[in-house]
Amino acid sequence: MTSKNISLTNDAYELLKKMKLGEESFSDTIRRLAKRRRLSDCAGLWADIPDDEMEAITGSIEELRKRAKASLQEGSP
Repeated sequence: MTSKNISLTNDAYELLKKMKLGEESFSDTIRRLAKRRRLSDCAGLWADIPDDEMEAITGSIEELRKRAKASLQEGSP
């Protein structure tokens, strides 16, 4: 198999390194991240998130919705 060298800034390298799964190579990581996905491919991605973390996430989303709604109502004539 042939290969190509690429140059990454340190911050881009660190981001890519954090995205690696297990013993995945950088090439495998890039292939996985670059692959176009269907919405159905995302089903279950959050299945392993603990209930308390999910509650915190949904609470944050609800708070953002409330703020956005209030902000829009303030700007209405």
